Amino acid sequence: MTRIAIDPSRRIGRLDRKVFGGFVEHLGRCIYGGLYDEGSPLSDDRGFRKDVLGLLRELRPGVLRWPGGNFASNYHWTDGIGEKDERPVRAELAWGGTESNRFGTDEYLAYCAELGAEPYICLNMGTGTLAEALDWLDYCNGARDTYWADRRRRNGRPESYRVTYWGLGNEMYGDWQVGAMSAEEYVREASRWARALRMLDPNIQLVSCGKTGWNEWDRIVVEGMARLVDYHSLHIYTGSEDYWTNVLQPHQAERGIRSARALIKRAAYRHKIPDPPRIAYDEWNVWYRKMTVDLAERYDFTDALAVGTYLNIFIRNAGSVKMANLAQMVNAIAPIVTTEETAVVQPIYYPVLLHAQAALDEAADVHVYGPCLEPAWPDSPGRWPYLVKDLGPFTVLDAAATVSANNGRVAVTLVNRDPDRPQTAEVLLRDHAFAGSASIRTLTAGGEDESRALPDVATVHLEQGTENPKDGIVVLTLPPQSFTLIEAAISR
Repeated sequence: MTRIAIDPSRRIGRLDRKVFGGFVEHLGRCIYGGLYDEGSPLSDDRGFRKDVLGLLRELRPGVLRWPGGNFASNYHWTDGIGEKDERPVRAELAWGGTESNRFGTDEYLAYCAELGAEPYICLNMGTGTLAEALDWLDYCNGARDTYWADRRRRNGRPESYRVTYWGLGNEMYGDWQVGAMSAEEYVREASRWARALRMLDPNIQLVSCGKTGWNEWDRIVVEGMARLVDYHSLHIYTGSEDYWTNVLQPHQAERGIRSARALIKRAAYRHKIPDPPRIAYDEWNVWYRKMTVDLAERYDFTDALAVGTYLNIFIRNAGSVKMANLAQMVNAIAPIVTTEETAVVQPIYYPVLLHAQAALDEAADVHVYGPCLEPAWPDSPGRWPYLVKDLGPFTVLDAAATVSANNGRVAVTLVNRDPDRPQTAEVLLRDHAFAGSASIRTLTAGGEDESRALPDVATVHLEQGTENPKDGIVVLTLPPQSFTLIEAAISR
């Protein structure tokens, strides 16, 4: 028996809908042949795949990051505006392809509007210049009679796009990045960019380029940039063929959050910053199988458990994490896969869907009292798999909860990581009780012999039901390898 105690009156922080954000990059079939497919009978007159747009809308993303990723460091935005047939085709350095530039700034911002997501543009700090970045900002947000604002108007958009979120480069620490630099170089350059961009538009919010949160790059960048930015970004990808490594490795994100939060607090104290930056986990996902240029990862339900755990972690850290972007959204390491005839969803789609549908206004404190995974359990005496051994101890069940602003409702997300055994969970509300029946939705893996829309895309089972509280407590039996959502009203 595991007891999960939720304190609705002890709020961790307001949950920002940007935590359920996405990321689309010009790689593989993410953009072209994914969300954008000119000439397809499944697309509208702008080239937007209607089936993909419908599936993404269901996830209710609060923000959509673009154009990269690594792609951003050699992307020149002026190539992607104006008449499509007149746009230049360029060599693409990050992934070794060519870029048609038929999907550019105006197409992306129109897509965000259709999706109901805030745009988040990553600036080119590799081969780009500050002047180029200022022109891009003026094109998107300018309201005066300037050259670039007038170009936007001539291109069919009279009013400003009012793009709020701008990233100061992508992974500028990596030797895979076009124009990579040291942390000290980055701080010097990004500081210049931040000050100039705010001169042009004081209302924008800037994101500094972070790494994992626990290294020298982050220390130097946070110390140098905390006065100038609104967010510090972190990136993480995890995954392994080993079951326990795969389902537990998302706790690396928790380490990164703790470390970055400490660096930010230190910088805020040293420099007397009244409103220090928050954390944007603007790339995260399970990714370890497909390292080819198309990144056509095929996910199983083990990966869905990891994704559900990531989202639990972001909710548990809602006071610090105000943005998170699942990378990517279509075809490349993505929850959605397309062919010329259809679009289908992978197992990782479903925990994102349930989280996004159910999440309420504020994260509540949760404590899990129950069985822990021991270092010698189940059959690896004296060791943990690489990259998880120092993160524990781990409870078998992982949990997070959100409550409405008026304390009238609660949503609880539970991951049972035991591969073989069901777990009984007793869910209680401190100083409160569940009122009426609780709605229960549970995800488990689909059978190997089940028919599939695409032969290489796995299925899941979604079971729905209700549970009546006993003495104000909900008791559930959670299947092995499952993700469960509880939604209910609260009474005192």
